[in-house]
Amino acid sequence: MKLENKIALVTGANKGIGEECVKQLLEAGAVVYGLCRSGCSVKHERYTCLMADVRDFAQMEKAFNTVLEAHGHIDVLINNAGLGYFGYCEDLSLEQWHQLFDTNVSGVFYGCKLALPSMKKQGSGHIINISSIAGLEGYQQVSAYCATKFAVRGFSDALYKEVRDFGVKVTCVYPGSVKTDFFRHSEHIKAHDNMLMPEDVASQILFTLQTPDNFHNVNLEIRPLKPRG
Repeated sequence: MKLENKIALVTGANKGIGEECVKQLLEAGAVVYGLCRSGCSVKHERYTCLMADVRDFAQMEKAFNTVLEAHGHIDVLINNAGLGYFGYCEDLSLEQWHQLFDTNVSGVFYGCKLALPSMKKQGSGHIINISSIAGLEGYQQVSAYCATKFAVRGFSDALYKEVRDFGVKVTCVYPGSVKTDFFRHSEHIKAHDNMLMPEDVASQILFTLQTPDNFHNVNLEIRPLKPRG
């Protein structure tokens, strides 16, 4: 897909991978909308920040309708918003469990549900769902987070088969540890320079978006070469 003048929507757009995707989409000439629960830092004539919590379908629907009313379609959706809690299973609160699933799973479903009608109608589009290497293998003291990311993996695998005949691509991305504030809820893991850089993960997402129409990268696994230094 040539990204110039394409309509792109990124959730969790105010930091980390999401913010880097916004910047690189703008550099490629796209018209970009970012969904955030707080204000966005990026300022650009082709960028609009929309306030929405991905856990709330009504807020998501309002944000997507703003884009659809302005342009009639969405070409790119990057479901990036995510949350992680760490600790033993029995210590995880019910509130944290539901926050994880509402953000990491329901938020992805809401985005796909709202973007797909226009994509299918125009016969093209690309959805990027951000999972994690924790969606490929389990890790101790991250059981709930792993459960959500395995769910994103299964959802994405089924969805790409569901929509490919409509000309729509679905790619699931599995990053290893990325140097962002994701680890703010962890007592034992702190971001460091041997983690993946968000701009590098975003560059691979942009490469995937810009592949030829009949080229479909279904799964993208990215890991740091030397994660512990």
